[in-house]
Amino acid sequence: MIRVRALTQIPEYAEAVRLQKIIWGFDEIELLPVRLFVTATKAGGQAFGAFDAKRMIGFCLSIPGIKPGAKSYLHSHMLGVLDEYRNAGVGRLLKLEQRKDALSRGIELIEWTFDPLEVKNAYFNMERLGAVVRRFVLNQYGTTSSHLHGGLPTDRCIAEWWLSAPRVAAIIAGRPPERPPVKARISVPSDIYAIKENDPRRAREIQMRVSDQFLDHFSKGLAVVGFERTPEAGHYLLGTWEFK
Repeated sequence: MIRVRALTQIPEYAEAVRLQKIIWGFDEIELLPVRLFVTATKAGGQAFGAFDAKRMIGFCLSIPGIKPGAKSYLHSHMLGVLDEYRNAGVGRLLKLEQRKDALSRGIELIEWTFDPLEVKNAYFNMERLGAVVRRFVLNQYGTTSSHLHGGLPTDRCIAEWWLSAPRVAAIIAGRPPERPPVKARISVPSDIYAIKENDPRRAREIQMRVSDQFLDHFSKGLAVVGFERTPEAGHYLLGTWEFK
């Protein structure tokens, strides 16, 4: 049985650092160090681990933030799960623990970034958690050493998870949420990892097209309100979103 609990000890943080290397393949200089876990948790952030018996198989780390008007929120900077435990619901368990803890402290919003080319991740964020997206950043982290990023710029969607929104409550309870009319779609291929490996130039062309579409639609006030997928592609559904 998989259990999720708060990480509070330095050896646990060190294990989360070790998992970063395994999951992403980062160079040492790009790993989040133990001292960041210590500082984040003492400053109002979150660090949770997922365990199979005594073995840590995944973790997440959030840091506190403040919006204009002194509204506090959490930025979920990193969440990773070992390959052999993916598609087993571990990521969702970690996110739900983040939500539970945030709401207990009166925090209504958790944000994070994600690669819009990753279809499984997009589906998880939109359809399994109920996040929405209204902002997009070009090359957020620069080019990284991770094999998962394939040498591409780190263009990223910013997910907003409004923890008390009816949309989120419905999805977590297993009910279909109300969805505004779809006004636009952005499509991405489902096999982006193979494309990155076999045709990097095409991968970059796809990335530039997708990034341009997001920036254009967001400039017109649209938001990602859903996601559909087929064996060949994933489709971001955009519409006008209000807090509902």
